[in-house]
Amino acid sequence: MQRFRPLLGPTLAVMLCASPVWAQQTHVISKPALDQAVQQRVTQEQADRDALRTFLQNPAVRDVASRAGLSIEKAEAAVSTLQGDELRQAAGQARAVNQQLAGGASTIVLSTTTVIIVLLIILLIVALK
Repeated sequence: MQRFRPLLGPTLAVMLCASPVWAQQTHVISKPALDQAVQQRVTQEQADRDALRTFLQNPAVRDVASRAGLSIEKAEAAVSTLQGDELRQAAGQARAVNQQLAGGASTIVLSTTTVIIVLLIILLIVALK
């Protein structure tokens, strides 16, 4: 036992220090792949915001908003604060309305007007938060 005591202390010290090195995990995703995923998300969010801004700049939308007493300026300010699911859902609805209006719809039907008002109200609620 006397022979092993001088070896026991240094051996335990090396084992205790070495265990964190062995426990390090390897990354599941590489840095370039992570950078690309972040860039795709930023690009998608910018495209969603652009769709909402295009929606708000449409003269038919401005007309509906003014008749309903809703502020386009506040809605435009709210576009930059939307994130995540709220942004994706609002942009999807805005794209649908933009397509209907760009597709030659000279009159706005009740459902389109309703979607416009709902989108504007959502944007104004976000702006007032």
